Amino acid sequence: MTQAGTRRKSNYDLAPRVRVPDPGARVWKGAAALDELLAAARTAAPAQRTGPAVVVIDCYPGVDVAALVTAIGESAPHAAILDIEAAAGLDSGELAALLADELTDDRVFGRRTLRALDSFYDAGRLADVRRTIAGTGAGTELVIVGWGAAAVAPPGAVTVLADMPRWEIQQRFRRGGGNWRAGNGDQPDLAKFKRGYFVEWRVADEHKRTLLGSADYLLDTTAGEAKLITGDVLRLGLRQASRQPFRVVPFFDPGPWGGTWMEETFGLPALDGKNYAWCFDCVPEENSLLLEVAGESFEIPSLDLVLSHPRELLGQQVFARFGAEFPIRFDFLDTVNGGNLSLQVHPLTDYIQRRFGMNYTQDESYYMLDAAPDAQVYLGLRDDVDPAQMVRELGAAQRGEDGFAAEKFVNVFPAKAHDHFLIPAGTVHASGRGGMVLEISATPYIFTFKLWDWGRLGLDGLPRPIHLDHGTRNIQWDRRHAWAQDQAVNNVVELARGPGWVEERTGLHELEFIETRRHWFSAAVDHDTRGTVNVLNLVAGDEAVVESPDGAFEPFTVHYAETFIVPAGVGRYRIRPTGTDTLHATIKASVRGTETGTGAQLAN
Repeated sequence: MTQAGTRRKSNYDLAPRVRVPDPGARVWKGAAALDELLAAARTAAPAQRTGPAVVVIDCYPGVDVAALVTAIGESAPHAAILDIEAAAGLDSGELAALLADELTDDRVFGRRTLRALDSFYDAGRLADVRRTIAGTGAGTELVIVGWGAAAVAPPGAVTVLADMPRWEIQQRFRRGGGNWRAGNGDQPDLAKFKRGYFVEWRVADEHKRTLLGSADYLLDTTAGEAKLITGDVLRLGLRQASRQPFRVVPFFDPGPWGGTWMEETFGLPALDGKNYAWCFDCVPEENSLLLEVAGESFEIPSLDLVLSHPRELLGQQVFARFGAEFPIRFDFLDTVNGGNLSLQVHPLTDYIQRRFGMNYTQDESYYMLDAAPDAQVYLGLRDDVDPAQMVRELGAAQRGEDGFAAEKFVNVFPAKAHDHFLIPAGTVHASGRGGMVLEISATPYIFTFKLWDWGRLGLDGLPRPIHLDHGTRNIQWDRRHAWAQDQAVNNVVELARGPGWVEERTGLHELEFIETRRHWFSAAVDHDTRGTVNVLNLVAGDEAVVESPDGAFEPFTVHYAETFIVPAGVGRYRIRPTGTDTLHATIKASVRGTETGTGAQLAN
C-alpha cells in the first residue's frame, strides 16, 4: 500500500446502473410524459363514462408540487388541476402543533413517529375534495397532484408515484427548500433534516409501499427533465436488482474535518475551499438506485428495493428480525490531510429505543482502507480515567472555558491500512487525522453524541451540536485500555484457506450483530450468501469480477473501494481478480446468525 493520498486513481464508478431487461421499455420525458398520462387516462375512462379522465400523481414529500402544477398547466391548459395538499392538508401551524412531541426542541434529535399520512389531512376538507372529484363532468381531464393524492383516486384513475431519494431532498433543503407544508425554508438545514428523518420520510415510506406494487407509472423529477416509466418497468427493474449483485449511487459531502484521499483517488470535482469528509457508499435509506431503461438513467430511491423485495434482498431471517429495513451501512470517512473526527459515543440499544423510538442502535467499526504513517484512532478510555473529572472538563470545554485534552482520557492507537477497530455502542471513539476509514456499521446513522469537536465550527459557521447529556449517559466507563486492546483492535482469526485465497474473521464485536469476513485472494474464490444479504467492498486490488457459477446473473465488475450488495437470493457466487495487482481483498459483512441454507433455495 502506498502512502495515503498518493495511491493511483481508482476506476470507481460514480453512477452505477441496474439494466432493466426489457427491450420494449420506454422513457417519456417532459411534456411527452404528461401526454402519455392523459392519453392513458382517457383510455381508462372513455367518454361514455359519467366521470372525468383522472390522473393522480402522488408525490413523495420533497417533490416540487408547485413546479409540477405549473408544468401541467403549461403543457395541458385544457386540463383541470387539483392540488390535494392545498385543498385538504393541514396548514403549517396545525402541523407544528400536531408534531410537537416528535420534533422536540433539540437541534438534532426527535422521536420516530408512528403516525400515518391521514393524520396530516383534515377529514372534512378531504371529504370536500372527494365531492369535487365526483362532481366533475364527463369529458373533463382532471390531474390530482400532491402527497397522498392516491387516497382520493376514483375508480379507473391512472395512478403515478412521483418518488424522490432522501439525498436529493437534503440538497433541496440546502437550496432553501422546506419541509412538507411547513413554511420553514429559512430554517437551519439540521431542523429540516430532523423533521424529514423522524417524521415525513417514515410516514411517506409506509404510504408508498402499496404504490410501488400498484402504480401505473413512476415519475422521476430528481434532476433535470422529468422522466416517466410504466409501473411494470419499475417492478421489472426492482425484481432484476433483487436477483443480482448491484451498487447504489454513492454521494459525497464536505465537512470541517474533511480530507483529500477521496477527491484524488476517485477523481471527484474539486470543492471551493472545502474537502470531502464522507461518502455514503451503501446506505439504502439515503442512496439512489439508477435503473437503465432504454439507454436512459432513471433515478429512484434504493429504499424502494428494500420495501418491495425484502425477503429476496435481505433473506428470510434478516427480514424476520429487522422488517423491511436494510440493517448494514458502509460509508467512507476521509481525514487524510484533514482533521480529527469529533470525539463521540453512540447510544445503547435500550437508550435509543426509549428516547428516540428507534428499533436498534448505531454500532460501528472502522476498517482502515488506507492510512498515512502517523494515522491514529481514539478508542476506549485510559486506565487512569476519572469519570467525574472527564465530565467536568468536557463541560468546561463546551462552555468555551478551555479546550479538552482528549489524550488525557482516551486511548490512542496507531492505525495502518487494513486494521479493523470495533466500536460497539457506548464506546468513546474518534478517527484521528490521516485515516481513510471504511465504516462498517449498523444503519442508524445520525445518533452520534459528540463529546468534543476540537473547538471547530461547522461549514455553516455555527458551533456543531454537542450532546454531553446524552453522551455521558451512554459512556461505558469500564471499556479501558485492556478491553480495547483485547476486544476491539484487530481481532483477526484465520478461518480457512485454499488455492490462492485465505479467509479471515475480522469482527465485529460480540455485542454487535454484524459479522465481517475478509478474503485475500490471487485466484477465484467462491462465496455463498446462505440465504442472507452480503455487503462487500473491494479493499485491495484494482478490479474484480463477480460471477455466477451457473450463469444466473451477468458478470458484474467492481473496482477498488467500491461497495456492492449481493442479495440473499443469489446464493452461490464467485469473485475473480483481474488487472495487474496480484493480491486482492474483499471485506464482507452480513447479519450474524441469519444463514439459512443456500440463497437459491430461498429464491425458489
